[in-house]
Amino acid sequence: RYFGCTTAGGMAVRLKVLIAAAVCTKAGKIIPEYCRTMEESEIADNAFNLIFAFDEIVALGYRESVNLAQIRTFVEMDSHEEKVYQAVRQTQEREAKNKMREKAKELQRQRMEANKKGVKSPGFNAGGFGSNTGYSPAPVVGDSASVPADNKPSFTAIQKPMGTTKAMKLGSKSRDVESFVDQLKSEGENVVTPAVARTAPVAKVPVASENTEDIHLRQEEHLTLRVGRDGGLQNFELHGLVTLRIADEKWGRIRVQLDNKDRRGIQLQLPPVVGQRTSKRRHIPNVDTSNHSLLHTDVGVLNWRYQHSEREQCSSIARKINCWPSENGQGGCDVNIEYELEHEHMELNDVCITIPLCREMGSSPVVNECDGEYIHDSRKNVLLWTLPIIDINNKSGSLEFSATAMPGDFFPLHINFVSKKSYADLAVTQVVLVDDDSPVKYSVETVFFTEKYEIV
Repeated sequence: RYFGCTTAGGMAVRLKVLIAAAVCTKAGKIIPEYCRTMEESEIADNAFNLIFAFDEIVALGYRESVNLAQIRTFVEMDSHEEKVYQAVRQTQEREAKNKMREKAKELQRQRMEANKKGVKSPGFNAGGFGSNTGYSPAPVVGDSASVPADNKPSFTAIQKPMGTTKAMKLGSKSRDVESFVDQLKSEGENVVTPAVARTAPVAKVPVASENTEDIHLRQEEHLTLRVGRDGGLQNFELHGLVTLRIADEKWGRIRVQLDNKDRRGIQLQLPPVVGQRTSKRRHIPNVDTSNHSLLHTDVGVLNWRYQHSEREQCSSIARKINCWPSENGQGGCDVNIEYELEHEHMELNDVCITIPLCREMGSSPVVNECDGEYIHDSRKNVLLWTLPIIDINNKSGSLEFSATAMPGDFFPLHINFVSKKSYADLAVTQVVLVDDDSPVKYSVETVFFTEKYEIV
């Protein structure tokens, strides 16, 4: 009745346990070590531990000289060699997983490159706004006319950061502090983190400079771009406008000379308030401002549009801003985002790349490497990657982080920036009077910004 065994082996084991338990005295420490009570069920559940313990105590009918601590060690069968073996095996498994992830990333890159081969480029690159059309880079738009002027330029250029060519790299110390704080929170500690002093930077359109001449021109371009995560161009629109503001009625009749070096087929239009152009190639509009109602107001003198359709895929766009999320086998993804500037004459300021995160998961991303700075906005559940400037000295960079999400949760990416350089190859070269062609002083302000730029 006690054994309840159907096999001879099991019956023999429990018989030995029963005999050993029967000969134990009340002062014995072996049975209380492994059994909470002296009951039949408790002894049956711990039969193997008890038989091993009795085997260490008695050998050939004689009691061994061992204490309880030694018996406990022998029964646990603790082996240093086994621990070393397990540690080596875990290290090998970890290295194999890392190699598998790297191989998966490489295969994904190769698939993306293979899908983009042989596709025609329309002359715009997402991260660097590069071009394969062969036209010469646009000249930098000047601040004033060729006539000498004592006044300062119409706008103050953004100074480039001193030091290394790379943007600021976040050290591992800050990441260690963040990991330590997260660990304290997971253990139930109430950790109060200081509020972030700065808010998430957003690219804004620069306002008009106060230090301007009586004749002031503003060249403004805004970009709307939609790119697929596989590199295909879905929508591209560039709109430009040159506005003129005159502060004195003595400049009633002037001619604005614009140098047009564009070879991409940008459509130029003159508004009705502007007279007929005198040159087809140079697009020189005659502006008649004898009407006093046009003074102290922004008058459009030229606008243009540049557009691409879905059929004109651009293989070089996505290669300049790439986002590669790959599953890491731990319920999350390792994400690598890279940018590269190809047009060396361009200079992008206040660049901000917004990466969405999975709201359902609720965990903070772990940033492993970052060129520039990053901010985790937990309220909006996004990761903001900011760079003060991207130019020839800082033309490439990357952001690597891990987060609990699926690969599709990191899209769409939104990119914002502003620039003092024009994307279209148009430049104001001179302003003269219509009556005698004498040059007059003027100031120029150029701004290029994103209205909507996303990678879906």
